[in-house]
Formats: sequence, structure tokens, C-alpha cells
Amino acid sequence: MTVCSCNAAALRGASRRVSQFYDDALAPTGLRGTQYHVLTRIDRHGCRSLNDLAQDLAMDRSTLGHNLRPLERDGYVVLGSDPEDRRTRKVGLTPAGKKKLAEARPLWKKANDRFEKAFGAGRAEQLRKLLSELVDDDFLG
Repeated sequence: MTVCSCNAAALRGASRRVSQFYDDALAPTGLRGTQYHVLTRIDRHGCRSLNDLAQDLAMDRSTLGHNLRPLERDGYVVLGSDPEDRRTRKVGLTPAGKKKLAEARPLWKKANDRFEKAFGAGRAEQLRKLLSELVDDDFLG
């Protein structure tokens, strides 16, 4: 195995590989890993502004919009204006979205358990902590 000296290329390659693993696991539900992640965040935090959700997911608004369109089309999320500030768009989970999430959770858990078994639970936890630092820290400006 050749170790890549470019951090961006190494992260992109690992991200593609892991994303495909979770996408394959969730395929029976019709969701992709990113869509599952979006639904879980909305479920966890309730109806919220698109800006807050994008920030929470470490996505820009256009990427979030790209991920929300099929979820809205399929009736899993609803978009609307904030009654207190009509300029702010909010997103919430529908009953169909909650049902889809309940269908997907066991498949995600099975994939997550398989990843941790293959990679090692301690190493997986370390990896999540390191990657969280990259997302949360502003050391890159």
C-alpha cells in the first residue's frame, strides 16, 4: 500500500470508500448515507433553519439544498418559512421521514458495527475524534 503525502487526497479517498460502504448498507431503504445523516440531525434537533442545519452538518447551503431536494420530493422533510422571520427557511421531518429513518436505523447500526469490528472500536473512536477536530477547529482559517 502506498501512503499518500497529500492530506486532501487521502481524506477524499477514505471518505469515498467509507461513504460507499454506508450507501451500500442503506441501499434497501433508498437513502444514501448523507441523506440518512441529514434526517438524523433533523430528528435529533427538531424543525430548524437551513443555516443552522447546514452549519451542524458542516455543509454549505447549496450542498444541503442538493441533499434536501430528494428528501422533500419523497415526502420525508418539509420546507417552509419561519413564522417569526419570513426570510428564514426552516426544515422539519414528516411522519414519513420518521418512518423512513426507523427503517434505516438498523441497517446503519449493522454497518457501523461492522466498520468498528473491521477497523477496531478504539481506532474508530480515535478517527471520529480526529475528524471532528478538523470540522470543529478553525486552525485552517
